[in-house]
Amino acid sequence: MATMTAAQKREQARVEYDAFCRTCPTNELLGRLSDKWVGLVVAALSEGPRRYGELNRKIAGVSPKMLTQTLRALERDGLLSRTVTPSVPVRVDYELTPLGVGLAGLLTAVKAWAETHIEEVHAARGHYDAMADSPAS
Repeated sequence: MATMTAAQKREQARVEYDAFCRTCPTNELLGRLSDKWVGLVVAALSEGPRRYGELNRKIAGVSPKMLTQTLRALERDGLLSRTVTPSVPVRVDYELTPLGVGLAGLLTAVKAWAETHIEEVHAARGHYDAMADSPAS
């Protein structure tokens, strides 16, 4: 088998979608999906359609600007749909698309794992910090 140059490897990764390659489109998508607001928005919408205000109340700590940016990015990626109902005031609902529903199971599992194991993580951090602060290290 012939040896490939770095440029050939990058081109092959683009064709084969290798997320370990920085220029691969899947690398960009993983960056989006690893955002904490994306995970929380998708998890909230996995329970059913919600209005903007409902999402804002459900997801503590998200700023209106960040929530809007996250919703727009997820809509652009085809993971959620935005439905505007003309009324006074205008009603806007957000709902996962079939593509988003497929992702929701994974992200809600990560959320559940975090909720289940946070105490163990806190303990590990405390142990690590204590070891790092000890004179022997």
